[in-house]
Amino acid sequence: MNTKVLYTIAAGLVLSATGVSAQATDCATTASIAYEHAKVKNYEAAEAPLWKVRKECPSYSVATYQFGQKLIESKLKKAATDGEKTQYANELIALLKERYQYFPAKTQIGDMHSDIGQLMYANKIGTTDSQFAEFHKAYTEDKTNFKGAKKLYTYFYLLVELQDAGKKDLQDVFDLYDDITEKIEEEESKKAKTISTLTEKEESGATLSSKEKRSLKNAGINLRAYSKVKAGINQKIGARADCENLIPLYSGQFESKKTDVNWLKGAAGRMSAKECTDDPLFFKMVEALHKADPSAKSAKYLGILALKDKKTSKALEYFNQSAQLETKASDKANVYYRIAEVYRKRGSYAKARSNYKKVLANKPSFGQAYLKIAAMVAKSANSCGTDVFSKRAVYWLAERYARKAGSVDPSLKKIATATAANYKAKAPSKTDIFNNPEIKSVKIGCWIGETVKVPKL
Repeated sequence: MNTKVLYTIAAGLVLSATGVSAQATDCATTASIAYEHAKVKNYEAAEAPLWKVRKECPSYSVATYQFGQKLIESKLKKAATDGEKTQYANELIALLKERYQYFPAKTQIGDMHSDIGQLMYANKIGTTDSQFAEFHKAYTEDKTNFKGAKKLYTYFYLLVELQDAGKKDLQDVFDLYDDITEKIEEEESKKAKTISTLTEKEESGATLSSKEKRSLKNAGINLRAYSKVKAGINQKIGARADCENLIPLYSGQFESKKTDVNWLKGAAGRMSAKECTDDPLFFKMVEALHKADPSAKSAKYLGILALKDKKTSKALEYFNQSAQLETKASDKANVYYRIAEVYRKRGSYAKARSNYKKVLANKPSFGQAYLKIAAMVAKSANSCGTDVFSKRAVYWLAERYARKAGSVDPSLKKIATATAANYKAKAPSKTDIFNNPEIKSVKIGCWIGETVKVPKL
C-alpha cells in the first residue's frame, strides 16, 4: 500500500473520531441547557434543546425521557380540547416506549405499561381490549412496580367491562378482585403503620421532624386514595359476588373442582365473605377443603360452622388453630378479629382487647378494631373508675382509640370522628380539670389497666 493511500485512510479516521467527539460534546452541551430549564419547569425554553437531544442522541441519558415526560404531562394538563389531549397523550405514550427502547434496564414494565394503559383509558385511545392489555401486561409481568390507586381501579374496571361484554369469565373477575384487594390492603397496612407510629410519637409529646411530617401527610393522602379505590372496586363487583350468583356458579363447578385446593380456598373464602355460609354447598366445600388440605383456611371455616351450631368453645379452638397456621398477615388479622368478637360478645373484654391488638399488629389499617376497643372502654367507665372524675376520665381513653380508627382507615373517618366527639362530651369538662389542678393523669383500673393524661387547659 502506497504512502498516499495510507495518508488518506489515517485522515479519514481522524476526521471520523473528531466528528464523534464533536457530536458527543454537542449532545452534552444541548442536554445541559435542556435539563437546566426543565429543572425549574421552564418547559417552553427546555422543549427545543430537549427534543434535539432526544432525536440526535437518544441514548445519551434517561433524564431526557424523565424531563420529556414532565414536559408533555404539563401540556396534557393544560390542554383545552379533546383533540389536544389525545395528541399529547399519544406523544407521551411514544416517549414512554422510546425510553424503554433505549433504557430498558432503567424502565419498569409495571410502571410503564400501567401508565400507558391509564393514558389510553383517560383519553379514549384504542379499544377496551387494548387498554386492558396494557394493564394486564404490567400487572402480570411486574406487579411490584404496578403502583397507583387509580390505575388499580381502572384495570379492574376494564376487566368488568369485558366480562359484561362476554369476553371474560366471571371467575376472571373474582380472581383479579382477590388479587387486587390483597395488594391494596398491603399498601394500606404500610401507610397505616406509618400513621400509627408517627401519631403515637406526637401523642407522647415528641416533635416530628419536617421529613416525618411529610411522611405523615403523604401516608394519609395515599391511604385515603386506596380506601376510595377499594370501595369503588367493591361497588363495581357489586351483585356479581352476591350469593345469588356465587351459589349456582360454584355448585356447577364443585364436582370437577372438589380436589382443587386453590379453588376450594377461593370459593369458600368468597362465600364466607358474602355470608353465604347457610347454604349446604359451603359445608361441602369446607369438608372437601379440610380433607384435601387441612389448613388455616379450613380451620377458620370449621370455626364458622361451629359458631352457627352455637359451639363457641369449639369455634374458638378452630379459630386459634387457624390463626397459628395462617401465614398471610391480612388473613391472620381477620381470624383474630373473629376471636376478639367472640370474647367481646361474651363480655370477656381483656381477652377481646388482646385479640383486637393482634388484629392491628397484623393489619394496622384495620380501624374497626380500634372502634371496638373504644366501645368496650367506654362501656366500662363506671366499673373501672374509682370516683366521678376517674370514671369520666375513662372516656378520654375511649376518645383516643376512636380517633385512631379514623386515622388508619379513612372509610371510618366520619363515624370515628362522631364517636370520638361523643366520648369527649362525656369526659371531664374544662371546669372539672380547673377544679382538680393536682390531677395530671389518671390510672384506670380493672381490665383496662391504662393511664390517660389529663388534657391541658
